[in-house]
Amino acid sequence: MSTTPIARLLGIMASLRDPEGGCPWDLAQTHASIVPYTIEEAYEVADAVEGGDPEELRDELGDLLFQVVFQARIAEEAGRFAFDDVATAIADKMVRRHPHIFGEVRGLDSDGVNAQWAAIKAEERAAKARSGRPAPQGTLAGVPLALPALARAEKISRKAASVGFDWPDAAEVIAKVREETDEVAQALDGEGPEAVAEEIGDLLFSVANLARHAGVDPEEALRRANLKFQRRFDAMEAEVTQDGRTLPEAGLAAMEAAWVAVKRRER
Repeated sequence: MSTTPIARLLGIMASLRDPEGGCPWDLAQTHASIVPYTIEEAYEVADAVEGGDPEELRDELGDLLFQVVFQARIAEEAGRFAFDDVATAIADKMVRRHPHIFGEVRGLDSDGVNAQWAAIKAEERAAKARSGRPAPQGTLAGVPLALPALARAEKISRKAASVGFDWPDAAEVIAKVREETDEVAQALDGEGPEAVAEEIGDLLFSVANLARHAGVDPEEALRRANLKFQRRFDAMEAEVTQDGRTLPEAGLAAMEAAWVAVKRRER
């Protein structure tokens, strides 16, 4: 009898978690213990998208899907829910949050869709509270603590802006970035490491706000900057060390000259 790919995957997961003949490592895992792997797989999906290789993206999406199957299997064994419940819940949520597609609402533009989405989410939180289920309250509720700090800063500031707590334009955010930069310099000039760390945190938060005002995802922008730096550094290292020297042996002046040459070639 043939089976669907998802049914096959669920069966493999069940075998891995079989108390009698399963994999010892898989059997030892909990919801919490596999969270770092789930986050890592999500980033690897992003890398695959950046790389533009469809086969790599397919494989990384499979790895991420496996994390969902793993979490659902642990929950099923505890009698909480199963994979089908996860799929049903997200399908119901998408239908509920898109009445302009699956309901009778018509004529919404992008801003109208966003406003409708926010209103539906607010009603969902209220319904959860009425049902007695614990739910975070307040404007900034629901921004996951596990998000990367820069992405979380953007989401927190976006929620604050939704109720009017925001700078009027990007120019004023730039002024705030400059102010925070000055405060970092002051902290470096004689204050302790805790004060320096606090001021650098304020600077990064302001930069995340600037990115939001510019319509830029700060996490994605930094990820691209990391890739650009790595690409240029690798090219610089290859150029400097082609005569057998190590980078420390070549020295900073040689590295800087090669760096400038690499940047010039990219233009």
